[in-house]
Amino acid sequence: MKTKEKEIVTLKRSLLIDTEAKLNKQVEMEGKSSAYYLSMASWAEMQGFSNSARFLYDHAEEERGHMLKLFRYINEAGGHAIQPEVTNIRQHFNSLREVFELILEHEIEVTKSINIIVDHCFNVKDFATFSFMQWYVTEQREEETLARRALEIFDIIGEEGIGLWTIDQEMGKLHATKEPEV
Repeated sequence: MKTKEKEIVTLKRSLLIDTEAKLNKQVEMEGKSSAYYLSMASWAEMQGFSNSARFLYDHAEEERGHMLKLFRYINEAGGHAIQPEVTNIRQHFNSLREVFELILEHEIEVTKSINIIVDHCFNVKDFATFSFMQWYVTEQREEETLARRALEIFDIIGEEGIGLWTIDQEMGKLHATKEPEV
């Protein structure tokens, strides 16, 4: 590419290359989140946990929506959003509790990743992206709270006897309390 062409491309973008890279990394994380939840949903359904499966299927779709939101933002700001390659998704789990423990661990990692982007945007004074990312900050607080609540249900009810069946019923109720995304 000629120098003049590089300058024109640079003038067409408002998104810093560093920021674009961090956002594309987040696109990948959200894509993997979607695949991870889809895998968990399939496992839960095969184990007979229909309410938990529905919760997880819907969550997989929600995570895909998070990815698309980032994807569009990157492109609208003059960057190039990259479709992530999603590999190495776990397909089998030891228990329903393990699924929800992994969800909480994963959501904490997503929160950390978002905080890195927000901190970067603030430091480079990219206030448009900083503002855009505030939605993700709020969403992640909700995601972590929901994951913690799911684990509390295991602790309150217990897994013995009809406990797992009751927990699955409660996951359906927990799913119903999640506010729809804007």
